[in-house]
Amino acid sequence: MKSMLVAAAVLVTTAIGARAAPITVVAAENFYGDVVQQIGGANVAVTSILSNPDDDPHLFEASASTARALADAKLVVYNGVDYDPWIEKLLAAHRAPDREVIIAAELVHHKSGDNPHLWYDPATMPAVAAAVASQLEADDPAHKTDYERNLKTFLDSLRPFQEKVKALRRQYVGTAVTATEPVAGYLCDAMSFHVRNMDFQLAVMNNTDPTPNQVASFQADIWHHKVSILFYNSQATDDLAKQMLDQAHKYGVPVVGVNETEPPGKTYQQWMMDTVDAVEKALAKQTN
Repeated sequence: MKSMLVAAAVLVTTAIGARAAPITVVAAENFYGDVVQQIGGANVAVTSILSNPDDDPHLFEASASTARALADAKLVVYNGVDYDPWIEKLLAAHRAPDREVIIAAELVHHKSGDNPHLWYDPATMPAVAAAVASQLEADDPAHKTDYERNLKTFLDSLRPFQEKVKALRRQYVGTAVTATEPVAGYLCDAMSFHVRNMDFQLAVMNNTDPTPNQVASFQADIWHHKVSILFYNSQATDDLAKQMLDQAHKYGVPVVGVNETEPPGKTYQQWMMDTVDAVEKALAKQTN
């Protein structure tokens, strides 16, 4: 009888230990990793692959350590729409029957060929956060209340950003802006801005040379103040994009820097709020 009680105690202790182990999560990009951490709290162990603000995500090449991290992951979260094809290749090469995958693009109904910078769309992160919470609840029902509470906190914390976007749309609908790349394209759409020079932006994003006419049109918009803001990708740039930045500074067109990695020391909410605050400040200069 005593031996049976000891065995039962060992089984209970083992089960408790298993439940206490955090859920291993790999996020392709650190802004998705941040959201997972905010939803999961102490119940998750998150590894974000792309987290260096000095790296160009388009030039990233997966390493053996990346493959090892994915091999141990219970949950993987990534962008999709051709932005992070390296993770799709690794997942296909190292299949795991109990691994769950959340693809942001699928949640917000985007497909290959669409603008891949989904995290600037105000609709994306609420959808990702809800999907993460649902999956964590399924994997760890003992902490369901924690995940529900954290999801509510996260969604509530996005409201100042969402309200600022709505306010800017009401005040500046139709405002003409331009960009070196379409990084903030979805945010511009949410604020109902008129984005010019899309052919130029797509060429730069796809590592091809804009035509002379596209370059001339871009320059003319800056020289003649046909745009109120230049959105500049401060993380992945080329010589031509830097030339346009110099032109904007020279001719007094406000510049708003955007990037493809969440800045160190910032939450996703703070990062987005900083961006729309910079937009508001830039537009105020144009109207004063």
